[in-house]
Amino acid sequence: MTEKEKDATLENIEAAESVVNNDVEQTEVKEVKFKAEPAEVKQEVGEVHSEVSPEITTEVSPEITTEESPEVVTQEKIKVSKRKTAAKTIITPSAKSSANVGFDDFDWAIINNKHDDYKPEDRKKFSDLYDETLSTVAENECIEGTVISMNKREVVINIGYKSEGVVSLNEFRYNPELKPGDKVEIYVESKEDKKGQLLLSHKKARAMRSWDRVNSALEHDEIIKGYIKCRTKGGMIVDVFGIEAFLPGSQIDVKPIRDYDAFVGKTMEFKVVKINHEFKNVVVSHKALIEAELEQQKKEIIAKLEKGQVLEGTVKNITSYGVFIDLGGVDGLIHITDLSWGRVNHPEEIVQLDQKLNVVILDFDDDKKRIALGLKQLTSHPWDSLSETLKVGDQVKGKVVVMADYGAFVEIATGVEGLIHVSEMSWSQHLRSAQEFMKVGDEVEAIVLTLDREERKMSLGIKQLKTDPWDKITEKYAIGSKHTAKVRNFTNFGVFVEIEEGVDGLIHISDLSWTRKIKHPAEFTSIGADIEVVVLEIDKDNRRLSLGHKQLEENPWDVFETLFEVDSVHEGTIVEMTDKGAIVALSYGVEGFVSQKHLIKENGQQAKIEEKLPFKVMEFSKGSKKIVLSHTRVFEDDKKHAEETKEKTQQSTTKKVQRNLTANLEKTTLGDISELAALKDKMEKSQKKKKADTKDKENA
Repeated sequence: MTEKEKDATLENIEAAESVVNNDVEQTEVKEVKFKAEPAEVKQEVGEVHSEVSPEITTEVSPEITTEESPEVVTQEKIKVSKRKTAAKTIITPSAKSSANVGFDDFDWAIINNKHDDYKPEDRKKFSDLYDETLSTVAENECIEGTVISMNKREVVINIGYKSEGVVSLNEFRYNPELKPGDKVEIYVESKEDKKGQLLLSHKKARAMRSWDRVNSALEHDEIIKGYIKCRTKGGMIVDVFGIEAFLPGSQIDVKPIRDYDAFVGKTMEFKVVKINHEFKNVVVSHKALIEAELEQQKKEIIAKLEKGQVLEGTVKNITSYGVFIDLGGVDGLIHITDLSWGRVNHPEEIVQLDQKLNVVILDFDDDKKRIALGLKQLTSHPWDSLSETLKVGDQVKGKVVVMADYGAFVEIATGVEGLIHVSEMSWSQHLRSAQEFMKVGDEVEAIVLTLDREERKMSLGIKQLKTDPWDKITEKYAIGSKHTAKVRNFTNFGVFVEIEEGVDGLIHISDLSWTRKIKHPAEFTSIGADIEVVVLEIDKDNRRLSLGHKQLEENPWDVFETLFEVDSVHEGTIVEMTDKGAIVALSYGVEGFVSQKHLIKENGQQAKIEEKLPFKVMEFSKGSKKIVLSHTRVFEDDKKHAEETKEKTQQSTTKKVQRNLTANLEKTTLGDISELAALKDKMEKSQKKKKADTKDKENA
């Protein structure tokens, strides 16, 4: 064969090979996995090489890579294998023909005919080997997978299927230690989606088995891991096996937590402490993991404690009533009164959180695990360093630290206080509040009244800085002197007034007015009003003055005694009605009393309020300032007087007739006797008629 014929033959072979390759590449080949042994793969590759001519081997050998992993054969390897088979099929006639075969001798029919170089038994063998590399995977079930690789966003999982699945890294945030090679639970959502991708979910797999795991953890007291998702009211939300569990703030740590947000995003170990199956609630605790160890530490520490022992501690918590100190596994309390010898309003004035300080053990309870600590006991008491020269009567300066209704506490030195009782703030006897004189923070001067160094007590006074007004009371407020006072208080029997600070007096209710009948002082004056008074008596021992108001005027009853004589008649107006009678206002501002039976008018009706009627004075008492009146007596006495006058006239006439009869007795005749008898009958009839009229009037 000439050189031209050889070149033509090679060109035809390459063209045929290109057609076959294009046909093979157009065939859809799915990605598969092989788990054949390395030796078998090498053997298969060797067989292909042995059957391919040297010319073709040179062109296909770069596509064959024997260093690939024996477990996975990719799509490219399958394509290479098919290319080899096609090349072998095409090259076979060329190999069998001699070097002098021409182009016309090539069988073009074999190109479109299917040719299998594998024997049926070999093909079945290879098919079985391929099937063994694949796992049987069903959708919607949980299986175990292996982490192949991972990046910042995704995790590649091998479940033994023909392709790997990709899961978001967020589903593994509870496990920051995840690494390739770890076994994880996977839920198969779909073996193949629209893009041919295997869909897996780790979150759903955890959720399907989460309740079994949670119940098992509670039953066996297991330690589990959880991811703190966010903060909520009173605690945190923790992702445990895909379930949102609640972590109370008190169960995060044995120490009080001040910054809850610092735990968000962390993965911690927990114990399941409670499950509510009805509401699907799970409560976990991190504190429970360390409590047992701390309890043992507490017992060891308390067993070594002694009263008076000084230890170093850290301020763990501050409350309004004291400070909790961490002594290294056990807590103690410094009460606010044991922080300083001085007055402390709030512990934050003395200590701060996380501050280290030395404390002394005051007392402890083995059963209740309570330890009472002290801070001020590490320093000497301020009373011990109080000046020895300080004595009763000395004047001191101090600052008001506490106010109470009964007085004020004044600190004259750090830790040294004295009480100023409210009675020692003013010479006034009027009850007042200490807040009217001073307030917290005021700088005051006072006199030492009592001093007890053993009991560490001191009483002070500020009124002693002023002169006692009762020292010269008789000179300034002599009996009969007139003054202006201020009304301070009322009682049923009088009015308490204050002439000046420290000088109080009483105006009896009977000394308010000469004429008015006052039932209560509020009818006459008001609290805070000014009133003119006259000093009646002085009681220096009891620091009291008897005062009067009506004494500013002369006693009008001396004049009233001559005006309102008994049986005198005066006009008056009824101003008030009572059960027993009525109050009548007379002239000159005087009032009188009328009983019910003396309010009957002449027509038989009862007098009413605001009626103006004549009244007769029945009784007058200057001492008790009492006038008793009667309206009925006015017309009854007039009528009685008229009747008495008429009767006297009739009696006078009768006597005159009798005298005439006696004078004419000597001249009596029968006719005279008859006239005398008729006159006698007439007089008897007149007397009977008079008695009958009187009786009728009485009955009426």
